[in-house]
Amino acid sequence: MTRFTIASFNVKNLIGADKEFYEFLSYTPEEYAWKQDWLADQILTMDADIVGFQEIFEEEALRDVLKEADRRGRVLNEAALPDASKSYRKKAIFRKLGFTPYDKAALAFAPNVNDGEPGQRRPGLAILSRMGFADPPVALQELDEPLSIPFRELTGEDSGYYRISRLSRPILKARVPVGGEVITVFNCHLKSKLGEHLTPKGAEFAPEENLLSYDPAGRALGALRAGIRRMAEAWVLRREILAELNLGRPVMVLGDFNDGEHAVSSEIITGELPFKNYSWMLRHDADHPNDRYSKEENEKITENVERVRLHSAEKLFVRKSLRDMVYTAAFGGVYESIDQIYLSRHFHPDYAKRIGEMEYFSVFNDHLTDGSHPEAPYNKLASDHGQIIAHMRLGPPDGKG
Repeated sequence: MTRFTIASFNVKNLIGADKEFYEFLSYTPEEYAWKQDWLADQILTMDADIVGFQEIFEEEALRDVLKEADRRGRVLNEAALPDASKSYRKKAIFRKLGFTPYDKAALAFAPNVNDGEPGQRRPGLAILSRMGFADPPVALQELDEPLSIPFRELTGEDSGYYRISRLSRPILKARVPVGGEVITVFNCHLKSKLGEHLTPKGAEFAPEENLLSYDPAGRALGALRAGIRRMAEAWVLRREILAELNLGRPVMVLGDFNDGEHAVSSEIITGELPFKNYSWMLRHDADHPNDRYSKEENEKITENVERVRLHSAEKLFVRKSLRDMVYTAAFGGVYESIDQIYLSRHFHPDYAKRIGEMEYFSVFNDHLTDGSHPEAPYNKLASDHGQIIAHMRLGPPDGKG
């Protein structure tokens, strides 16, 4: 039996001091020290074996944070772990007090191909693994073939298509060896809800960005563009997930999805929820009113759908613990989960052939404020996302072995 933890952490714009990432935005040395201090504390507390990081501008800055977390972890171990110099000996009691440094862990960083000059920077993401990687991690952002999504009017005529040739941020895939298994881990950060407004040729900015001439219809159209892009990126991720599942590989997908679990983009990624019984459904090739799927066909369809579904670790935990609320983001008084860890059925407690399952789910969200809270201006250097951790156990369903 092997236990491990896997986490998702949007760190919010990690970059060194005195480097302009977005227009007029940079950290002073003091602000960067504060941010590094806070991040190191969070990582030390999380102590996760696999971490997917989002909003990383520089690999060097992340490595500096990890070094600081390691330093603090070694100090903690000196104080907390029992040894011959201490008066206590029952090491089992202190099993979870020890921190395992990341100095021997593998780190894969995927820069953003859309990254630009100072003030026009675009963040990438990273995967950290104490178990290393079975194969070199792969980043996907430039599509080998542009994705063209055809549309058709309800009256039947062709209505053009939506086309993307690259993603707003990379998708990072890593295959991680854990306890005799190799798990495919995807880390992603889908397009935000921030509207996409078009700047006319020769203009300095899009008209919708001028809030003194507020254009609600134009801004709604910008949100529509962002939503379509996010859903297109979700489909690209889904295609990569299916390629792994069709090879029989266990899959975990984590990151900042910028949407809730029941949003269309999230459902594209996780797959369809099967009907209770397809036998009552009219066949796709029906010639008569009673042409329904057979019992055997119902079982086949259900298996085809279930085989490629992903399951929310958060919702599995809510079902198990009866906890009624988990959130990873807060804005304008709205608390929601837009960061998720999705698991293939290899880890679902109801699947007879599972290779393991989740024992617990942690969320670190005490630092979140919703922007209207008096404390919010002083919390700008912390992440604006909660961190989530799935505590996993690999082994036979009965827990033996």
